[in-house]
Amino acid sequence: MTKLVARLALASALLYAPAALAQDEGGDDGDRKVTYKQKTEIDFEGLDVSGELVKPQSALVLDRKKAQFNPLIKLRYDFNSEMEQSIDEVK
Repeated sequence: MTKLVARLALASALLYAPAALAQDEGGDDGDRKVTYKQKTEIDFEGLDVSGELVKPQSALVLDRKKAQFNPLIKLRYDFNSEMEQSIDEVK
């Protein structure tokens, strides 16, 4: 079996070897010059373009975590003493 595989590999190598060594007529590629047009115009007037708006089926919502800092201001939740003093000042 291995001799058959070796013979097939040798036959295919000999078959494709001349194609690999083939050269183009004219020799060097440096003789060729490629020229491009200065301006290309594309006319879409006779073309009817129709399509369908494709949207994703779901949305991805990322919730950011709030940054935690040490409080610089102490919040007061009651002003009872100040309220009592203001009543005394009104009287």
